Parts: sequence; C-alpha cells; structure tokens
Amino acid sequence: MEPRVAYLWLIPALPLLAAGVGCVAPRNGRRLAAGAAIAAMLGALVLSCFALHLALADPSAHLVYNFRWFDLGNGAVRLGLLLDPLNGLMCVMVSLVGLLIFIFSLGYMDADENFTRFFCFLSLFAAAMLCVVVANSLLLLFIGWELVGLASYLLIGFWFHRPAAAAAAKKAFITTRIGDLGFLLGLVWLYDTTGSLLLYDGGNGVLESHVLGDLATQVLAGGLAASTAIGLLIFCGAVGKSGQFPLHVWLPDAMEGPTPVSALIHAATMVAAGVFLMARIFPLAAADQGLAAAPVHVLTVVAGIGAVTALMGAAIAVAQHDLKRILAFSTVSQLGYMMLALGVGSWVAAIFHLLTHAFFKALLFLGAGSVIHAAHHEQDIRNLGGLRSPMRATYATFSVGMMALTGVPFVFSGFWSKEAILHAASEWNVSHLPLYAGLAGVVLTAFYMTRLLCEVFWGAPRSPAAAHAHESPAVMTVPLVVLAVGAVALGFLGTPAWPWLQSQLTGEAVPAHSLLEGGGLMALSIVLVATGLGAGWALYGRRLRATAGADDPLAAAAPRLFAFLGARMKLDELYAATVGRLNTFAAALAVILDRWVWGGAVGFLARFGEFTGSVNRGVDEGGLNAGFDSISERIRGAGRAYSRAQTGETHGYLRALAVAFVVLALLALLGGGQ
Repeated sequence: MEPRVAYLWLIPALPLLAAGVGCVAPRNGRRLAAGAAIAAMLGALVLSCFALHLALADPSAHLVYNFRWFDLGNGAVRLGLLLDPLNGLMCVMVSLVGLLIFIFSLGYMDADENFTRFFCFLSLFAAAMLCVVVANSLLLLFIGWELVGLASYLLIGFWFHRPAAAAAAKKAFITTRIGDLGFLLGLVWLYDTTGSLLLYDGGNGVLESHVLGDLATQVLAGGLAASTAIGLLIFCGAVGKSGQFPLHVWLPDAMEGPTPVSALIHAATMVAAGVFLMARIFPLAAADQGLAAAPVHVLTVVAGIGAVTALMGAAIAVAQHDLKRILAFSTVSQLGYMMLALGVGSWVAAIFHLLTHAFFKALLFLGAGSVIHAAHHEQDIRNLGGLRSPMRATYATFSVGMMALTGVPFVFSGFWSKEAILHAASEWNVSHLPLYAGLAGVVLTAFYMTRLLCEVFWGAPRSPAAAHAHESPAVMTVPLVVLAVGAVALGFLGTPAWPWLQSQLTGEAVPAHSLLEGGGLMALSIVLVATGLGAGWALYGRRLRATAGADDPLAAAAPRLFAFLGARMKLDELYAATVGRLNTFAAALAVILDRWVWGGAVGFLARFGEFTGSVNRGVDEGGLNAGFDSISERIRGAGRAYSRAQTGETHGYLRALAVAFVVLALLALLGGGQ
C-alpha cells in the first residue's frame, strides 16, 4: 500500500470545497464563487501533475490505498484510491481542460444573474468526475458516477425557465439512469460473487488474475460466463453515460445548457466517464475471450455498439442546422470510435483518442460558444456566415479544432489517435465491419465539419446578429489558444515513430515503427479525409449560401435522406411510439391496479370491517349488554325495594312477624280444611 496515494482524495476534494463555497456565497458574491472554483481547479491540476509524475515512475504498478469505510456484519465495506498512468493522465486532462472551461465561463456567463450558482454547479461536476477517476473501488466510482449525473442535471437545466432546458435535463437524467440501473445490478452481482468491489487489493481485487479466472469459469445457463454477464451489465452504464446507441438520445438535447456546460460534458468529463470505465475494467470485460464456446463476448458487443454509434452519429450530424447539435452528434460519433477501439481489444487507442478528443472537442465547443456570444445567442448556421474577418482568433482556433477532429494528416492530434483505432480494427480477427463503419465515419466527419466551417465563417453575414458580431474578450480567446496548442501537440505523444503514450499506459516498452508499416490503411484514410473535405467544399465552399432561407445543397440533392437525417433518424419518435407508449400503458395499468384492484380490495375490506363492527356493536350493545343490563336493573330494583324494608326499628320487625304469622296460620287452616 502506497502512503503517498492517500493524498489523492485532495484532487476531488478541492473542487468539492469550492462547490460548498459557491453554495453559501450570496448571489452578488461573484468573485468569491468564481475565484474559489478556478483556484480549486488550479490546485487540482497541480496535484494531478504530481500524481502523474509518481505514476510514471513505475508505469506497470498499480499504487493503491485501501481503507475501511464502515463495519457491516462480521466484515466491513472498504473503499480505496488508485494511481497508475491511466488515471494520472485522466486527472491532468480533466483538471486542465476543466480549468480552461472555468476561465472561459468568466466571460461567457458574465451577464447571467445566476453567475454564482453556475460556478457552484461546475465545481460539483468537476469534483464528481475526479472522484470517478481516482477510485480503486467500484462502489466509490459509482458514488462519483451518480454525482456526475446529478451535476449534469443541474447544469443542463441551468436555465430552467426555458421549457426546452428543463425537458432536456429530465431526459438526460432519466435516460442515463436506465443504463445506471444495469451498472448497479452488475456491481451487486460482482460483490455477491467475489465479496469485494476493490479493483486491486493485493491479489484479491476484482481485476486481479485469480478472481477473474474464477468469474470466467463460472458458467451460467446458456453457457454464459459470470464475467460476461457482469461485464455486460456494467457496460450498460457506459452506454448511458457515453451516449452510445440506443441511449444516445439525451446527449444532443443537453445542448440546452450554457455552452461551457456543453464543452465540459461533451469533452473532458461526463461522456468520457463511460469510456474510462470500460478501459478501467478492461481485464474483466476481456476475461471471457478464451471461452470459445461462449454464446457472446463482452468486447464483441462493445465493438458492435461502438461501430453503429460512430456511423450513426456522423450521418445525423450531416443534416443538422444547430451549431451545437452538429458538434453534439460529432461527439456521439467520436465516442463510438472510442468504444469501437475498446471492443477490438485496444483500450490504449481508446484512451489516446479520449485524450486528444478532450482538447479538440472542448476547443470546438468553446469556439462555438464564442460565436454564439458574439452573435447574440444565434446558433442556427443558416443565420450566421461571414464571421471569419471580425472573429479572427475564434476562426483560427476553431479551424485547428476542425482539422484535428477531421483527422488532417500528420500535424493534428486527431489524425494519430484515429489511425490507432482504425489499425486496431483492421487487426481484429472477428469481423471487419467495425473497420468499414470507422472508414465511412471518416468521410462523413470531414464532410460535415467542412460544411460547418463554410456556413459559419465564410461568405457574407446572413442576419443582423452575424453582421454585428465581434471578437470575444481575451478571457474567452486565451483558453481557445491553449486548447488549440493541445489539439496539435498531444498527438505527437503517440505517433508510431514515438509511441510514448502507449508505453506508459501499458507499462511495457512499445517499439517504434515506420509509418510505412500499415501504410496502406493510412493512405486510404487520408484519401477518405480528402474526399470528405472535397465534397464539403464542392457543395458548401464553392457556392456559399446567399441567404438564410436558401436551400441546403445536400437537401436539394437528396431531400428525403436529408429530412430523415435531420429528424435524427426519427429515433426519438420511434421511442415515443414504442417505449413511450409502453410506459404510458404501464402507467395507466398501474393506475387501474392501484385505484380499482388494490384500492377496491382495500375499500371492500374497509367496508367489510365497518359492517362487522356494526354487527358486533349491535350484538354487544343490543344483545349481551342490553340483557345483562335489564337483569341487573331488576336485581337492583329488588334490592332497592328490599332495602326499604330494612328500617332498623324493632317494633316494625315485630309487626311484620305478627302479620306473617297470621297469614301463615290462615293458609294452614284453609289447607287443613280442604
């Protein structure tokens, strides 16, 4: 047990303390709330850097600090903290990107009357995510996981006076709870089977070899291994949190929150939690790979879901008009790529893409926020245009993010992390379908991002809001520049020529190799990127939109397909027509059962009780009590009459005896005469 790891609790504790400060700060305590939040994130970043330095000293080690939380029966519930290169890098990424988003929020939320409350919620969100990252116990991770869900509900619905924002917050909370129910069942099953939820515990943790071997050899009905069932249940939580099909529907609607919230949720924190979770429990998810007779494997399901999500998200993004929703569906697609990488067995490639995506997607969302702030909250790309000249810094940094996301070769980080995923998919011996989905997504990503850049920044302004746009203040543009640098530089940590990141994550030396190895797939990917860029330029760059009401070129070429994609493949309507109606039917059935069956039964029993009570009262009062009372009254009357004869006078008694004697004598004479 590593004593220095015990101080990891300070990393989430600092933003949690800042959230407490923001909670008690008055509404006009803007400097106090914002200052505490930014200082806490800066402190968390410094501590995260020290933690990463400690982890990189021995990349193959898992440094843990486990402790007793409370006693339970004859045992105890134990929690723990963990440090290795995986969560060391995650801590640095979350705290750094979070810090830049916090600073950007100073300018973006400056005019909001609930500025103080906003920073309180941001700090709570960051604390919850950092708790997820440093946990060595799945129970502690789940606690942070649920706090992330609560904080996302508060932030998505921050402008709760808007019905759309309130509805989006409820949708996000309920949808992710569906996945979390599976996650919780998986944890209960795992604890019941192993007696622990600690990841590493001196050989007895749930990710350690002999425990995994026991789980893989426990065969359930149908030939399913216990490790498979538990892994799939835990994956349900990742599906909800990371916006995977079919629980992705909440993520685009989360755009109703302030744009810094979108950057925080869609880049470095909430949606990354699911990918991080699956990377963390990868040994458990892969425990059934040696079981050839198993009907299904966890990683196969993960790869399939990831491939579908990557292609679907990219396709839907092509036909969206809302600036933030295009980026939201792009996030869905990129998260699909990460899950695809996990499924084909390369959790390292998934984490590489997670880290690069955090920078360039945060850059894109904050760049969109800069545009929305400058254009008086206009975010329909048809009403923008011509922003390249008045917003040079935003345009330049947004272009860097666009090229990193698109995968423009050799310079931008997204190219290297995307290539790592595609090469891993090409080597998967189960199926090449995930590879084909990934390659199709490459074309679509380049296409919709070119469309977005042309519509927003090129041409002439198409609305008064765009015509009067101006560059954002330095407090907003400086974080964009820092993120742009990261979107370029981070990729060089994992190039084939210098696979430093891969070596640190695996704890093993990964040999460098030439770009010519596997160069055919890389060349194909570059051609596909060029194809997407060229198609986007041909449709949207050569013929720039003249007016906001002009037809979209793609809509004119394929109106039905464009409308279908613009309606999000009508999945929300499908859910409303199936799951929604089923839920309505179940609710109506519950009302019938409650009011007429259970309520009727309770009412009948109540009325029966009243009837038996009245009968009992009649028998008791009118029968038993009345008869007893009448006899008692007669006895009392006789007693009273007899008592009147008891005067205590001797002369009276003698007279009564004389009268009685006379009467008896007469009776005797009369009787004798007869």
